[in-house]
Amino acid sequence: LELVRAAVDSCHPAPDGTAAALGADDDATAASLGADGDAWRRLVTWHRKVEDRLVPALIGPLPGLRDKLRVNPLDLLRFSRIGLRSGAGFARSFFRGEPARRVLPGLALHVDIGPEDALGAALGYMLGLLAATQGNLVPIGGAGAVTAALLRRLTEAGGTLRLGACAERIVLRGGRAVAVRLVGGEEIPCRAVLADTDAASLYLGLLADARLSGRVRRRMEAYPRGWGTFKVDWALNAPVPWASEAARRAGVVHAGDSLEDLIAFTREVRGGALPSNPYLVIGQQTLVDPSRAPAGCHTLWAYSRVPPALPGGWAAAREAFADRVEARIEGLAPGFRSTIRARHIHTPPDLEAMDRNLVGGDLGGGSNRWQNLLIFRPAFPWFRYRTPVKGAYLCSSSAHPGAGAHGMCGYNAATRALRELG
Repeated sequence: LELVRAAVDSCHPAPDGTAAALGADDDATAASLGADGDAWRRLVTWHRKVEDRLVPALIGPLPGLRDKLRVNPLDLLRFSRIGLRSGAGFARSFFRGEPARRVLPGLALHVDIGPEDALGAALGYMLGLLAATQGNLVPIGGAGAVTAALLRRLTEAGGTLRLGACAERIVLRGGRAVAVRLVGGEEIPCRAVLADTDAASLYLGLLADARLSGRVRRRMEAYPRGWGTFKVDWALNAPVPWASEAARRAGVVHAGDSLEDLIAFTREVRGGALPSNPYLVIGQQTLVDPSRAPAGCHTLWAYSRVPPALPGGWAAAREAFADRVEARIEGLAPGFRSTIRARHIHTPPDLEAMDRNLVGGDLGGGSNRWQNLLIFRPAFPWFRYRTPVKGAYLCSSSAHPGAGAHGMCGYNAATRALRELG
């Protein structure tokens, strides 16, 4: 598996010509932030000093006392002073200019955390600082290369992969998971089941035969959902002609005009409306991995958070909203539309039809607001990957630490299962 890093990991251009550009080069990042360059340097210098201990304490299993005790208490206190604030509150107090202020709250909008949400600064901080220190790594050959590498590790360890085998129920005997029954009736015996599924699908579907408490059942019946997702993929005959030079070198571009623009976007989506000026996460991985497109061509994708359902249905709105997304990019990259060869649209219902774990187009395994994190994810007291059924574990992003490409939900769940199985 070969992973590469773009010259700029995360670029945040705006129509006024400013563009914060996060990357490995601290001097270039600081220069892109203008008057806030020194503030950024202080933040990233501190993060580099503590990240080897701080990050495991944040994304490891709960309560994770051993990892947390490895962190200097003063460093934990400093992070708490950041993470307990809203993204907007931290940005306004720490940065002076708009280019820097819109970065961390914008990154938190990868999920359903708005700039004014309590505890919202923590995710934006983690994504922004890890982009600067670790990078947004791109697998050569596409995301499928990661899957192929994992499959090689599985087969080397003696495991097998079954495709087209839909699990219908976890078979219980004596209150313990002993097998998985497939659609069609075949049963696969097991010592443990690690379910990489939506929490409600596990508790109300695969574990439908289990005796769940009324509180847990009610929690799953009303499991908090994140926003829907609207995604467009394009085939291009040239790179995107961004007005920002940094954006032309970035693996990921974030389109958010200002902190107030991000706040307005959040209010529209939460109010059930299509955003008038959609905040976009844009990936242009062919800049560092040309193997993903024919010679001279490029791929591009962008997504926006949206309501999972619309009064008139998504079928009537999909093309017009895709045009709005394209207009948003055109405003930052004049001539973009002339590079488009084809586009493909995925609405929230499309995403759920592709993967029933993406309920309402929610990519995050449920809401990632504070009410659905830590000991509340997916339900108290079942926040440590175990379920009420012995031998059944939840290992998806519905478990701690939640959404992201970190793999820690599965790693933590597998570690716990191995420990308990002896």
